[in-house]
Amino acid sequence: MKKICSITISVLLVLSILGCTGRVAEIFKSQRAVCETKSDESKEENCKKVNERIVFSSNRSGPWRIWIMNADGSAMRQLTKGEPDDHDVDPAFSPDGKTILFSSNRGGKNGIWKIPLNGASSPERICDGDQAEWSPDGTRIVFKRNEKIYIRNLASGKEKGISPIDWPHCSGPAWSPDGKTIAFACRWDAGNMIFTVEAAGGKPTKVYDKQGACEPHWSPDGQLLAYETETHICTIRPDGTKNRMITYFGGVQHYPQWSPDGKYLVYCQGVTERGPWELYIIPSKSGTPVKLTEGGSDMNPDWK
Repeated sequence: MKKICSITISVLLVLSILGCTGRVAEIFKSQRAVCETKSDESKEENCKKVNERIVFSSNRSGPWRIWIMNADGSAMRQLTKGEPDDHDVDPAFSPDGKTILFSSNRGGKNGIWKIPLNGASSPERICDGDQAEWSPDGTRIVFKRNEKIYIRNLASGKEKGISPIDWPHCSGPAWSPDGKTIAFACRWDAGNMIFTVEAAGGKPTKVYDKQGACEPHWSPDGQLLAYETETHICTIRPDGTKNRMITYFGGVQHYPQWSPDGKYLVYCQGVTERGPWELYIIPSKSGTPVKLTEGGSDMNPDWK
């Protein structure tokens, strides 16, 4: 079966009728205990994870909306609101953590929007497209429009395409930490493949072309890409070496994103491709996953 890498807003509408169950995350309990017993210096370091945040899309309130919570699963709150037919997905933190990009069908047309995390103003539409991600300096975004990959300068509005014009079904662009390279996926008749291309433009380089690979995301140090296959999460070097399976258990795992220190991955897991979806974290070198959310379907996580 050929896999379509991006889950569009229309597909999310189907998923929104599904629910999910589970248990509360426990991975940070030991960190909390350390926070209560160590010196002030150790306390600050070990409490850091609790102060980090995960933003995600969820249908737990009805329509798909953007939600945010602490990285231990606590203090969950809804970030976007809208009309019953509005659906918001694919959130991404700005480099300074103050603004969220997201995709939405607000106004009857798919587009890229942003909203301040402090709720000081209403969502602002940027342009047509979806699956947007910030450049490391926050001055540009990379995104998908009509199954092509574009970069947009946020100040000038100037855009340029960086995927070959004759390539079909490009999706899931992600900016390298040094700002020089874009990773993305492309679906051919033979299946999905992951590529990298210079942000300045050029010929894409193949990274991996097996198992329906897509949704690449760079590790904070730029040494690895996390990606999804048709069922699992893997990591690989940008040169295509050191391919490693991270999740190898039942169900379907999608949308991996790194923790800020690169030690963990957050992802969503469903019983089948149709969900329902719940968020989990796992050590980035593999290990025992821990559930973060329950109730509704939760997808598209980003960690800051």
